[in-house]
Amino acid sequence: MSATPVHGTWEPDPAARWEDGFLSGNGHHGALVFGDPDDDRTVVTHHTLVRPHAERGEHRLPPRLADGLPGLRDRLLSGDLTAAEDFTDGRPLTWVQPFHPAFQVRLRRPDDAPGDDRTRYRRTVDFATGVTEATRAGWTSRVFVSRADDVVVQHVTAPGLTLDVSLDHRLPGAPTALGVGHGAVLTPEGALLSLRARYPDGDRAYTGVTLVVVTGGTTTLAPPGARVEGARSVLLLTRVRRHTGEADVLAEGRALRGLLDEPHGEGRRSPYDGLLARHLSHHRTAYERVTLDLAADPAERALPGSALLTRPHSAALLERLFAAGRYHLLSASGLFPPRLTGLWTGDWDTAWSGAFTNDANLNLQTASAAAAALPEVTEALASLVHRQLPDWRDNARAVFGTRGAVAPAHTDGESGHAYHFSREYPLHLWTAGADWLLKPLVDHDETRGERDPRTAAALAEVALFYEDFLTRTDTGGRLVVVPSYSPENRPANASWGAINAAMDLSAARHALLTAADHHPEHADRWRALADRLPPHRINADGALAEWAWPGLEDSYDHRHLSHLYGVWPLEEITPYDTPDLAAAAHRALELRGAENDSAHGHLHHALIAARLRDGERVAHALAQVLEGDFFHASLMSAHYPHRHVYNADAAHTLPAVLIEALVQSTPDRLVLLPAPPPAYPSGALRGVRTRFGAALDLTWSPDGATAVLRPDRTHRIDLWTSAGAEPLDLVAGEDRVLTLKTR
Repeated sequence: MSATPVHGTWEPDPAARWEDGFLSGNGHHGALVFGDPDDDRTVVTHHTLVRPHAERGEHRLPPRLADGLPGLRDRLLSGDLTAAEDFTDGRPLTWVQPFHPAFQVRLRRPDDAPGDDRTRYRRTVDFATGVTEATRAGWTSRVFVSRADDVVVQHVTAPGLTLDVSLDHRLPGAPTALGVGHGAVLTPEGALLSLRARYPDGDRAYTGVTLVVVTGGTTTLAPPGARVEGARSVLLLTRVRRHTGEADVLAEGRALRGLLDEPHGEGRRSPYDGLLARHLSHHRTAYERVTLDLAADPAERALPGSALLTRPHSAALLERLFAAGRYHLLSASGLFPPRLTGLWTGDWDTAWSGAFTNDANLNLQTASAAAAALPEVTEALASLVHRQLPDWRDNARAVFGTRGAVAPAHTDGESGHAYHFSREYPLHLWTAGADWLLKPLVDHDETRGERDPRTAAALAEVALFYEDFLTRTDTGGRLVVVPSYSPENRPANASWGAINAAMDLSAARHALLTAADHHPEHADRWRALADRLPPHRINADGALAEWAWPGLEDSYDHRHLSHLYGVWPLEEITPYDTPDLAAAAHRALELRGAENDSAHGHLHHALIAARLRDGERVAHALAQVLEGDFFHASLMSAHYPHRHVYNADAAHTLPAVLIEALVQSTPDRLVLLPAPPPAYPSGALRGVRTRFGAALDLTWSPDGATAVLRPDRTHRIDLWTSAGAEPLDLVAGEDRVLTLKTR
């Protein structure tokens, strides 16, 4: 194995676009860092910053349609396959509240400030620490977002440092009607700067506060900011709060000053070092749990990220993107899981509102959480789910007239109500979302060997929904899912709202059976209901049909692969237990087009291909992304090729694809090297977690492979390799070393 992969990336120039800024975050605050010594800009974000809608009325609640549901079902079952087009209360398409940046902290050198050597510039981000750093001659700027203290920390050092410091809200797309006020006061510790921004049409606002602590030199107020002259170092601590009414800036300033608990002096840590040490005990521990080594060329590992991105077949590129993906996913997860843009944006006009999009994107981004040893991500997802359960209950009652819970397809994090839908996207008819969002929480419990009672309670609510919702039957007595919606596709010969979408069948079956496992007192009833659901249908092309209802024809050229939900993320369809269905699912995957080349479509394809043991197809899907110019110099990704539309789907999903290609697990099965991409014949994946409670290190080469299992519970599993299956007994606390031949 070659030298350890570099856990970071670097560039030889400052970022010219915000999309190329290096990223740091703690799941609450985010920082997007340009690294320009003459105009050092750090865009500050926060997960709670969504622009309020001007109206707060009925259009922000789920539509009350339950009374019309029987009639809709009658029409659909009688053959009127356009019936769902008018199943609405007539409202226009309403987007969720859009995510936006707060402001940028600017450190500008005055025109008459002493210059320095403009050569030898370098900016870096260290994934293991979360610190972004820019250096030029004697000047250094470091930024990180503390996971321990929830504060954006910036530390600038240089001899005779002279800077104008300000908080600047003027970012692309900022509303002209944004009511902005600045404050600046001197305190014994330094200048305290504030920016308050009130949204148009209301009393809701957000306030950012920055404490400027100077070593050496002088600090004076220069409204709306401050000027530092002749300093050796400047430490800035920044927080943002969203609120109604007024914020207490002085109280926030006192809280920031309270973080400076270790005074600078001989033998003592500087305030910056103390802040960093507290942060590292959280961040480094999480980041270093899992590593991937693909035996890359050391010379390529040393390249800046922008140069490495021009070598799409480089093992060093895939190593770095794996590391960056885990880093960005961890950094975006805390108060919430990642949005469409993770935790970052430099523009108020965020595509698709920067929402949490639950019908594929959020689920793909968090796909690696359990196996990649990032329980912080799963806990962030759980936090979102459990906060929104009351709104999910409203969705079930209003739209379907049932008990239980129905998740929305889009949420801004504040509301879980289903109000974003239209004729072409009848997302209010989608009932599979709760099962998909709860699946990672179940996987997390299996990995740690302990059930979260909140997850069990939520599963029961989903089962109650299906009890009330599944009331219609076909001529053979099987239950019918009607209305049914397959995100975000439609049958070739019908409208969007249809019958028996494959995803809905898989989700209902899985939710009922999983809830039964968690609630023995209801198990017989829920298992009996699951048994009455119809099987999947195989169409005339030999493919698993997207709709199991006879007569509905498939539309193959689409970015979503919702119908293969039973393959991934579920284990309803596998080559081991249901080989005929797996073959039909594989045929469906072969026939699926890429439509508009969305990154999430390619990587969703790769995840399903890995479950079906098709390494060539995994490699092809990965190549579409690696060769398609999807990644910015920051190693954050775009939604479309040629870096069009900043979006975290590819960045956060790629680690899951690589893990699934190398290791798969269920509570009773381990699959080693199911679909290794042929271009990477040697490597090591260390620290992954399995759902039967064991850590695993895997190394492979053309000569063979070795896996080391470190179980924390005693259990018998089935081990699957290219040679077939065999039982494997694991004993808690006893390492188990496995050797196998590679294909």
